[in-house]
Amino acid sequence: MSTETITESKPATPDFRDKLRGWGPLGIACFILVAVGIAVTPPVGALIAVLWVWLSRTAWREIGYVRPKSWIGAIVIGIVLGAVLKILMKAAVMPMIGAPPSNQAFQELHTLNGVLGFAVYAVIGAGWGEETVFRGYLFERFGKLFGGGAGGKLLVVFLTTAIFALLHWAQGAAGIEQAAIVGLVFGTIFALTGRLVMLMFAHAAFDLASAAIIYLNLEAPVAHLIFK
Repeated sequence: MSTETITESKPATPDFRDKLRGWGPLGIACFILVAVGIAVTPPVGALIAVLWVWLSRTAWREIGYVRPKSWIGAIVIGIVLGAVLKILMKAAVMPMIGAPPSNQAFQELHTLNGVLGFAVYAVIGAGWGEETVFRGYLFERFGKLFGGGAGGKLLVVFLTTAIFALLHWAQGAAGIEQAAIVGLVFGTIFALTGRLVMLMFAHAAFDLASAAIIYLNLEAPVAHLIFK
């Protein structure tokens, strides 16, 4: 009579990478580190988020780092989208909600040194840094909590938009309102496409167009293009 040895399989213990990807103590600690980093400056938060992706072995596509089908197409569409969106915001949307024509938070952009420094930030800080965190990292993190269905994605769009808008509190009510609208547009696009490159160029172009309008003293003329 033969005897069979039955071995019970033990559940695998989550390793370091699994803990980073989860919402346990280690995952929450990383989330807090990214939040602190973004509060210091967006590129710092983005660097921590990228480090989290690498250490956790999360697929880069999960934060929207997907190679465009056409780099030229992504760049051109992004630049056009960002510039047109800024003009629409300045000429139509912001006047409708009662925003003043002049943005007092960025008057240093009337100087050449001020606008050149802001241009560097627009590309690195806003285009790469803010998009990596707010549309990439946060979409991945909140997506794990709320799921990838339509309802979950909608909740993630509104939640990340709210956080993105509040980050602009130093710009006053008008800055928060503008960030909320732009965040909603960019967040919706990312929820539908899952691709970040075009949005990086769009965000940078939006801020560069803002700087150009201020530097060239075009705030009042653009703000009164539609509403006199």
